Amino acid sequence: MEIRRRVLAKQPEGKGFATATTNQVGGKGKTRVAVASDALPLPANVTNKFFLVLFFLSSYYLMRRWREKIRTNTLLHLVTFWEIVGIISFLSSFIYLFGFFGIIYVQPFVSKSSEEWDDLEPETCSKAAPARCAAAPPPPAQPADLAGDPDEEVIMGVVKGTVPSYSLESRLGDCKRAAGVRRKALEIVSGRSVEGLPLEGFDYGSILGQCCELPIGYVQIPVGIAGPLLMKGMGEVYVPMATTEGCLVASTNRGCKAIYASGGVDVVCLRDGMSRAPAVRLPSARRAAELKFFLENPMNFETVAMVFNRTSRFARLRSVKCALSGRILYMRFICATGDAMGMNMVSKGVQNVLEFLNNDFPDMEVISISGNYCSDKKPAAVNWIEGRGKSVVCDAFIKEEVVKSVLKTSVPALVELNTRKNLVGSAMAGAMGGFNAHASNIVTAVFIATGQDPAQNVESSQCITMMEVADNGKDLYISVSMPCIEVGTVGGGTQLASQSACLNLLGIKGANMESPGANATKLALVVAGAVLAGELSLMSALAAGQLVKSHMKYNRSSKDIKSAATS
Repeated sequence: MEIRRRVLAKQPEGKGFATATTNQVGGKGKTRVAVASDALPLPANVTNKFFLVLFFLSSYYLMRRWREKIRTNTLLHLVTFWEIVGIISFLSSFIYLFGFFGIIYVQPFVSKSSEEWDDLEPETCSKAAPARCAAAPPPPAQPADLAGDPDEEVIMGVVKGTVPSYSLESRLGDCKRAAGVRRKALEIVSGRSVEGLPLEGFDYGSILGQCCELPIGYVQIPVGIAGPLLMKGMGEVYVPMATTEGCLVASTNRGCKAIYASGGVDVVCLRDGMSRAPAVRLPSARRAAELKFFLENPMNFETVAMVFNRTSRFARLRSVKCALSGRILYMRFICATGDAMGMNMVSKGVQNVLEFLNNDFPDMEVISISGNYCSDKKPAAVNWIEGRGKSVVCDAFIKEEVVKSVLKTSVPALVELNTRKNLVGSAMAGAMGGFNAHASNIVTAVFIATGQDPAQNVESSQCITMMEVADNGKDLYISVSMPCIEVGTVGGGTQLASQSACLNLLGIKGANMESPGANATKLALVVAGAVLAGELSLMSALAAGQLVKSHMKYNRSSKDIKSAATS
């Protein structure tokens, strides 16, 4: 903490830099908290130097004693007290250094929070308000006092309001029965039937407290398979797509066929980092600027990152960027989140940092943990430029004969259409990241099939599709650049049986224990590859004038029309 004071004190007052060395609250000095010791017994630089010196000294001592024993023909297994101390010192320093200077190894054991990361359960109590938390403990779980009552009595209790609908799961002790009771009560209250909405065949216990509240059934969405999609370095991939739009899976499958015949797609993940941007208010713009300079000072990043990272085994703060609007400061924290999509994870880390900043900036008022500078579930230029989640680029070279035989069009026609439609047309419409034909279609279908948050399709579908002639004008070069694909393979809907099966089909079910984050990254790469296939096929259909014909054939049902005509 003294390092931070010296850095800030060197900056001239006349330019709006922070100069205070002690916080004043009500005229009394407030001692700063040594945050480094929150994660380690000593500051990180002191602990690292200590174990480094201990490792070399113990190694030197043990090698010297070993040499003397060999020279004097002394048995090696006969050790003295100091030799035992040397062995213990060597082993402990080796373990520490092997754990990347101890940070990764030590933090889970000495962190103030003994709670391991749970991406589904955000913290509810703030350290800054212990009295409030003590005054409002979490409500105790209600006993299953209605388990022996007949359904008819429970239903009437819900209808009359004497039995809260939200308490049915705990009071009945049976999640499926609770859904059925709630469903019957709804039909009585609304006077409308929900026949056709399935109730049987679903594990309602798997969504309790995680995915959906007050369930009355589930919606069936068919899942189709596009592929094999040939991805360089990954092999053949079969892409699950949950959709009710005819032609979508078939069209994407045709794109996969053209890609396979041309040698596959190449996909690269450029950046990986989930963002959360709280909004805080300070007394003046100058004071807000002081906090901005403090957070963006490289000398302070290690301390801030240590505070952030201690909330999770997987969260790793990567950067902090700030923006001001008067005296309101928006702090955009970027964090690696392993195989989780990570919104709750990064929010917990940000909460920790805000509490820490209160020690240095007691006049800081938190307006919201999310100030929309993140930006989540909204199209935003900051995501398009800076990225959010996984930033991926994917490209492929499609052979001329494949364009003609499989896609039924020509390379020049595709290139011109892409320029006129995806680039110029989107610009005329004032698109924000919408320089593509239908990336959202593929992203949403894969998201639903694999248990992602469908609402994050808004920013995850931001994509620019490029097409050029290649190989002296014969072949087609196509690429898609997607700066904010927000996916995970743990947490949320990924643990449901159907969605988990689709992830298993891709070989990325759950967390990757050997390389945390690898499964989520692979899912983002698959999404980008599938988008390229979808873009290639739809653009070819448009260039060949086949779009209306194919949709009339595959995406138009005459069932309802015929039944209406005969009735």
